Amino acid sequence: MRLSLSALLNIALGRPRPGRVAFLKAQPFAHRGLHDGTIVENSRAAFAAAVAAGHGIELDVQLAANGEPFVFHDETLDRLTSETGRVADLTGPELANIKLRGTHEGIPRLSEVLSLVDGKVPILIEIKSTGSSVNMICLGVRRALEGYRGEIGVMSFDPRVARWFGEHAERIPRGLVMTQEPSLKRVDQAKAGVQLALSLRAAKPDFIAYDIDYVSTSIPIALRTHGLPVLTWTVRTAEQERTALAYADEIIYEKHAG
Repeated sequence: MRLSLSALLNIALGRPRPGRVAFLKAQPFAHRGLHDGTIVENSRAAFAAAVAAGHGIELDVQLAANGEPFVFHDETLDRLTSETGRVADLTGPELANIKLRGTHEGIPRLSEVLSLVDGKVPILIEIKSTGSSVNMICLGVRRALEGYRGEIGVMSFDPRVARWFGEHAERIPRGLVMTQEPSLKRVDQAKAGVQLALSLRAAKPDFIAYDIDYVSTSIPIALRTHGLPVLTWTVRTAEQERTALAYADEIIYEKHAG
């Protein structure tokens, strides 16, 4: 017997706990901080601007060679600094001394950003597990969060990250970042459905962060109907914002004109 998407979600997810993630619906989230042509993404200045606006912060975490979590999106340094090479090959002190392109700021440690924000606005931490041990990077983030009293959630494309936090730091809300292929053959759609159920069952997420290009499709609609808050990324235009208003609970955005 073929199960409906709703039935698969009931099996994979169980009952959602909306109280844990109510804070996600209270304000938009600035994608990599509130940055623009003059403020660099994932910088202290971008996070300070988001705090000043009263908006939540979405940021990315990579792991240094000595196990310290740093706030940086890319696996390599090339795009955002004048250096080259992999973030994971350098120690914490080495990364802290590398200036973000066009600034006098070094790459920030997660602990430094937490001190800067100090609970003033919620933070969403996207954990980049590619190229590093899931256990090591999750442990590094959990250690950085010890004693932090602000509203916070962790999320990743990798369902193993949410599963790790469910097993080792259950108090921290966890999310699954999701997108989808623009077009799949029927046989591939069936495989994708099975993979979706397996990912959700492994992650047991408290919320979903879904690609704005696909947030109006059946999967995020079903997840939201099931009771999971759905955030959507990355909202950059007024048209995307209108779509998000109809299909998501809150936006992860970058500045746009109009």
